[in-house]
Amino acid sequence: MRRLLLLFSILAISFIYAKEKIFVVERESSSLAVIEGGLTRSHIENLHNLNHAVVKFKDRDGYLISRDGYIIKFNPESEKVETEYKTSKSAIGFVIGDNFVAVANYDDKSVDILSRDLKPIQKIVTGSKNVGIKLYRDYLIFAQMDSDLVSLYKRDKNATTFSKVKDFKVGQMPFDAMIEDGKYIVGFFLSKSFGVIDLDKLEYKEIKIRADKDRPVLKVPHFGFWSISGDKIFIPAVGDNKVMVYDKSFKFIKNIEVKGLPVFTSLSPDRKYLAVTFSGKDFPTIQIIDTKSLKVIKSFKFNGKVLHVRWLKSDNSLYVSVNDANQISVINTKDWFLEREIFQVTRPSGIFVYER
Repeated sequence: MRRLLLLFSILAISFIYAKEKIFVVERESSSLAVIEGGLTRSHIENLHNLNHAVVKFKDRDGYLISRDGYIIKFNPESEKVETEYKTSKSAIGFVIGDNFVAVANYDDKSVDILSRDLKPIQKIVTGSKNVGIKLYRDYLIFAQMDSDLVSLYKRDKNATTFSKVKDFKVGQMPFDAMIEDGKYIVGFFLSKSFGVIDLDKLEYKEIKIRADKDRPVLKVPHFGFWSISGDKIFIPAVGDNKVMVYDKSFKFIKNIEVKGLPVFTSLSPDRKYLAVTFSGKDFPTIQIIDTKSLKVIKSFKFNGKVLHVRWLKSDNSLYVSVNDANQISVINTKDWFLEREIFQVTRPSGIFVYER
């Protein structure tokens, strides 16, 4: 009977791991570490400058964008690079459509439209650094950092080219964006507010965020660091040891006191918990917030800087990228303890999950 139970457990674990494959950016060595079955199995090498590299998946394809302007297509199953294309000297973001890839460039001030096999289709010259690139239905949306504009393009009928619909004049120096319920939300470096474009009505409005005691928020952090949970929005404060909580209309609810200066917030798949990372002396720490009680329920400290975290849907775990220690730490999120550590990763940063 024991043997049967053991066999069942092994098969169940194997099934869980078979569903998800983890790719970790090793930025100093220009490679991706591949974690499968809880172990580092291999590395995909020679991937250019991986500072701030981002990996995305669509269907059975993997794509990576490098800081020095390369978009790379790879097979996440075979772990082989299939093709690459250099769009510029510096690229910052990309999106994947059904039959195209769009890349926002810093250096040559353009947006490139490529086929899924990275063949050039169209170059949209803007004369500005381009950021915050997103897709919504047939629209391609991106912000022009130097021109204080958000540009809206629409896909041409039966084609993969795009034509401009409208430019929206927005706040000073837009730098990041997110889409939520048909709203394109853009943040600014120099305006003490953020902008919202209703993509169905094609209307723009500006919103000033204010915290407790009507104190203005002086800088909106990157939207990749925001977390939206049903009726609440969690925003790490800039230069203060708080996570700010707002409702969906951006009405202030409360500040959650945290250990240090928060950098990144990451919401669990069930939206019950929020993981918070820090900068400065608290770089090695993460804290867990209960999104219902709005209280810190757990703290973990590691032996190196924490650069990224990623919740896994399948096995109640939180993967933590501990850069200095050359390891991925795995937290059991059911009973909240450090369950294990994964080695043979070099200076890990971003963690990305391929779901089969």
